[in-house]
Amino acid sequence: MAVRVQREGFDLNAETEALRSGRTDIGAIVTFTGTVRCTTKAGPITSMTLEHYPGMTEAELARIEREAHERWPLQATTIIHRYGELAPGDDIVLVITASAHRLAAFEAAEFLMDFLKTRAPFWKKETGADADGAGGWVDAREADDDALKRWSTKAGDHS
Repeated sequence: MAVRVQREGFDLNAETEALRSGRTDIGAIVTFTGTVRCTTKAGPITSMTLEHYPGMTEAELARIEREAHERWPLQATTIIHRYGELAPGDDIVLVITASAHRLAAFEAAEFLMDFLKTRAPFWKKETGADADGAGGWVDAREADDDALKRWSTKAGDHS
C-alpha cells in the first residue's frame, strides 16, 4: 500500500512497475489517471490550484486505501494525488489497484476514485481563461455524491 500527496508529477509506467516488481501473485492491474481539463461547466480555464492540509490529507487517503483492502482481495495499491497549480493536460491523480482477479481490481479502483472525488480533503480553485482571469472555488458535484452512494453496501452486493 502506498499513498503520496506531492507537488511534482508522476510517471504512470514507473509507478506500475514499482507496484508489480517481484510479484507473481498479481493477475490484474487497473490504473486510473485523472487530468486537468481545459474547460469546465463554468467555461475555459487556464489553471487549477489544489490545496490541502498536510498530514490530515495523507491520513484520510490512507484510511480510504485501508477500506479498499478490507472490501476486496487486493495485493497492492498506489494512490498519488498532486497539489499546487496545475495546467490543462497535467495529471492530478493516479490510482493503481492490483489483485489476483480483474473484478476486484476494477471495483476497488472505482471505489477509491469515488471516495477521492467526494471525501478527500482537497480544495480546488479554477482560474478562468477569460480576459479578467476570473475563476473560483469548485463545489462538490451531486453526481459525485450519487456515485459514492453505491459503496454503502459490501463488495459484490450492489443490489
